[in-house]
Parts: sequence; C-alpha cells; structure tokens
Amino acid sequence: MIKDLMKDAETRMDKTVQALEVDLRGVRTGRASPALVERVMVEYYGTPTPLNQLAVISAPEPNLLVVRPYDPSSLGDIQRAILQADLGLNPSNDGRIIRIPIPRLTEERRREMVKLVRRRIEESKVALRNIRRDVLADMREYESESLISEDDLKRGQDQLQELTDKYVAKVEEIGKLKEQDIMQV
Repeated sequence: MIKDLMKDAETRMDKTVQALEVDLRGVRTGRASPALVERVMVEYYGTPTPLNQLAVISAPEPNLLVVRPYDPSSLGDIQRAILQADLGLNPSNDGRIIRIPIPRLTEERRREMVKLVRRRIEESKVALRNIRRDVLADMREYESESLISEDDLKRGQDQLQELTDKYVAKVEEIGKLKEQDIMQV
C-alpha cells in the first residue's frame, strides 16, 4: 500500500518538476531560444494552435529567431500572435519568413524576470506540498481503516517527507540555474 502511494507521489512530483522546466523555457534570457515563442498560440483557421506546430523555429544568431511557416498564408497570423503574446518582441516578415530580433535585456527587466522565476518556483513548491498533503491523507485513511499499522504510517510519513525534500531541492536548483542564466550579461 505505502509503496503504491509513494510511487504515485513520485510520479506526480516528477510531472510537477517537468512542467516547471517547460514553463521556465519560455522565460526570456539574453539569448535567442526557440522555446521563447514555440508555445505562442496562433489563431489558425479559427483554432488556437501552438506556433511550433505551424512553423520551423530556429536561432541562427544569438540575438535572432527565424520563424519559417509551413503554410505561407499563415505568416500574418503568426506575426500578430507573437506581437499579442506580450513578450516584448517585434517580429518583421519578408513575405516568406519572420525574423524576430531579440533585444538585450536591461538590468531592470532582468530583475523582473528573476522575480517571475521565483514566483514560478514557489508555485511549484506549493504543488509539491499539496501532493505530499494528499498522499499523507491517504496514508492516514489507510491507517484508520486498519489497512496499515501505525508503524507503517510513521515510516511512510518519513519516506514521503524525504521524497518531498528531494523534489523541493530539485525545484530550487532549477530556479537557481535559471536565475543565473537570466542575470548573465
């Protein structure tokens, strides 16, 4: 019983960390990265579609992104979606491709980005603690139904706390690396 709960908790915590990593890829650093715009939603034939499904996104230079749509007729929709995404980017198109120059980040903007990263890190920690709370409630329920002993409950609580601490440390490490990446000039 406890092993199943621990396996479930680990799976859920792992998904939380993966979601954080995907989320932080979209946070802008000083360099061009296709991850900045790949999740921008484009209105394509009336359906919101992620940009990475409509075009090839590349970074040929450290401060330039190039978006090459599969369907040239979607060029205007893609450009409009990038402008509306409020990323602070100004795309231009030449009729075939969209070029997105990545401006250098100011010190003030870098600090705002770091605050955003810290907020996302804290949200992930809260999610991890919620997972711990749910699993702990299940363990207590099993104990009240006499499916596990009081000793098993105590051991399970200790294992769950170790697992939570491990994932919280992972989240903090991811955040620290992203902050360093943002503040690097």
